[in-house]
Amino acid sequence: MSLRTLNAKDAADLDKDLMSVGAFSLDQLMELAGLSVSQAVLRVYRVHPPEKGNRVLVAVGPGNNGGDGLVAARHLWHYGYQPTVYYPKQTKNELYQRLSEQLKNLGVPYTDDFEGALKNTDHVVDSIFGFSFSGEVREPFAAVITALENTTVPVTAVDAPSSWSIEDGPPKSGPGAKFNPENLISLTAPKPLVSHFKGRHFVGGRFLPPSVAEKYHLDIPDYKGVDQIVELPAGENAKV
Repeated sequence: MSLRTLNAKDAADLDKDLMSVGAFSLDQLMELAGLSVSQAVLRVYRVHPPEKGNRVLVAVGPGNNGGDGLVAARHLWHYGYQPTVYYPKQTKNELYQRLSEQLKNLGVPYTDDFEGALKNTDHVVDSIFGFSFSGEVREPFAAVITALENTTVPVTAVDAPSSWSIEDGPPKSGPGAKFNPENLISLTAPKPLVSHFKGRHFVGGRFLPPSVAEKYHLDIPDYKGVDQIVELPAGENAKV
């Protein structure tokens, strides 16, 4: 099963279409994306409720990718995991503040010490940068991505391994040059960077109207049961 990829420009345009002709709100799309991320983590563990190894460190960036991570952390808490959130660049945007407050109401801890938290977790969700990322990685995220490169803790990246170019994959040098996480959850559709990805690849987009999929020449995967995600077989990531 190979799926067509979606470049950065088309991904941005598709989101606009979902919020106009698709009649979705940003809140809804973020909720659906975060739910898909949480199911990918659950699928990696293949256990419910989690009986061991249930500590999950969620690295949250300042944009929509970070919002997806906040939603995923909430769902993971309800599944029985123990999420900890690293969110160094918090925004005053009302949506993100509400997502953060929901986690605090559940007693989910926040940390400013990513490397310390990394030593005491069983899994990491990388929701720092998504398809709109470009340019140089700045602190504090440069140090975080370097730590992810060197850790033996498994990582699930949200839509893109942070620091990667959506079109070209990992940077030639600097933070992220050697970062290739164990798992990737592509949202809506895979991005061209998947040609450089070597781990387990999931797609979450069980909200895409057929008319929008047709406009962008996308394939809708065969989702099973109530699953919000589908895993692509190894070696069959995507096609341009």
